[in-house]
Amino acid sequence: MTVFGTGAATGSYDELENTDVILVWGSNTQECHPIIFNHMRRGIKNGVKMVVIDPRKIDQTKLAHKYLPVRVGTDIALANAMGNVIIEEGLVNLKFIQHATKEFQLYKDAVKQYTPEYAEKITGVPADDIREIARLYATAEKATICWTLGITEHHNGTENVFSLINLALLTGHIGKYGSALNPLRGQNNVQGGGDMGALPNRLVGGWDYDDPQGRELHQRVWGTPIPEEMGKHQTLMLDAMEKKEIRALYVIGENPVQSDADGNYVQKVFNNLEFLVVQDILMTKTAMLADVVLPATGWAENDGTITNSERRIQRVRPALKGPGLARHDHVIVQDIANKMGANWSYQSAEEIWEEIRILAPNFAGITYKRIDKEGGLQWPCYDENHQGTTYLHSRLWSDQVGMKARFVPSHYQPPAEVPDQEYPLTLTTGRRLQFYNTGVQTRYYKKVKNAEEALEIHPDDAALFEFHDGEAVRVTSRRGSVVTKIRISKKQPRGLVFMSFHFPDQANTNLLTNHATDPLAGTAEFKACAVKIEKVGDDTSLSEAH
Repeated sequence: MTVFGTGAATGSYDELENTDVILVWGSNTQECHPIIFNHMRRGIKNGVKMVVIDPRKIDQTKLAHKYLPVRVGTDIALANAMGNVIIEEGLVNLKFIQHATKEFQLYKDAVKQYTPEYAEKITGVPADDIREIARLYATAEKATICWTLGITEHHNGTENVFSLINLALLTGHIGKYGSALNPLRGQNNVQGGGDMGALPNRLVGGWDYDDPQGRELHQRVWGTPIPEEMGKHQTLMLDAMEKKEIRALYVIGENPVQSDADGNYVQKVFNNLEFLVVQDILMTKTAMLADVVLPATGWAENDGTITNSERRIQRVRPALKGPGLARHDHVIVQDIANKMGANWSYQSAEEIWEEIRILAPNFAGITYKRIDKEGGLQWPCYDENHQGTTYLHSRLWSDQVGMKARFVPSHYQPPAEVPDQEYPLTLTTGRRLQFYNTGVQTRYYKKVKNAEEALEIHPDDAALFEFHDGEAVRVTSRRGSVVTKIRISKKQPRGLVFMSFHFPDQANTNLLTNHATDPLAGTAEFKACAVKIEKVGDDTSLSEAH
């Protein structure tokens, strides 16, 4: 049977407790995914060796078997160097490669130049450490790679992901219990949103948009033609708004005015719109620009399902009634559709789910009754006798392998914007444990430590210009500037500074970030942009000190 892909994790949370090696690559899991990190923590107690690969010496490095301080934007060079070691030292799983993969020779040729010594110059990771971790990963009986936005939020994020997938194919660490490739989702239902077709190149259940069988099924169930032309991802939508090709926008549960890169540009293109509708649970900055705001119910007021990072579909039941005029999202959308001429008559979230089961083979066996009884089921689950799927791609080990997995060589490219004399530091961004996204839901916490934004900077960089802890500074990129406080910290290496995006009212970090975009995924490069720092009210800057 076919598993339709929406970039899902191939393994399960429990496997993190029962593997041998976990490479945590570009993921501050402890702060950004604390529930998943609890499984990692239990795994470490069981003897799992966790390797943290990150530009910043984040807290989870304290539990790591090894920490590799990779420079921002050099992950492909590091992954290729590990592949080089595994091939040169004969540690590949040749039987698996021959049986289940294709284009190995292309990959072998591509990584030949990435010796550990060559990669050390690019990545800053010592060549001996590259060799050590390559051997550890390749020789483990079971090994998993977990990653998040530190891999994907780059102008070549898709190629970063390919470089990690190549390592799994090289060693056979895919398609079996304890060996997986796990992108960890940043919010509780990101996986569910993609599964429902909230991607321009997918239909419900992960069907490719141009798949004839999927299109025919959707047209038959929905009783209407599927548009021939695929939609735009978010970055292309912004471009189209600037050109006035998109003149009206309907935003549901998103705050792009504060969450998207290059905030001044985003504000400009939103101001270009002729009509803006925002459907959300709180008055975000995006909602404040809207012509119409549609109040929706929040998580504790909703009925339906969510899908987490391990593909587990779970039920959500209302504990509270929505306040005031707030209504369920699907009820609002249905009313609008009917005003536009549709004839929808869904009476419940379960009725919608029953239609989804018809459209998506992955979900066909998952009923509300089964979810309630079993506490959630992992897709794919093809019929009501199927128990769900703990890990994906076991077919790669079977006699009927079907479509072979393809090596996709990728090559190192520097960040789209690198430091120079005028902007001598690199800014990277991320999340903090206590706060959530653009701060709309968490900014009013009164008893949380460090409930304000700060620029984290290495002590040597702070000393160079005589910055003091808590001092106000202006951070400037080629796109904008913000004022914030200095926080001296050894988490980031010299030359790298860090801010979150949780406090846009105080310091809107995304006024600084670069909207250079991955052409395949449409993701902006939030993880690297060049900045300079000045004392507030002082014309001298760190760039002059360099």
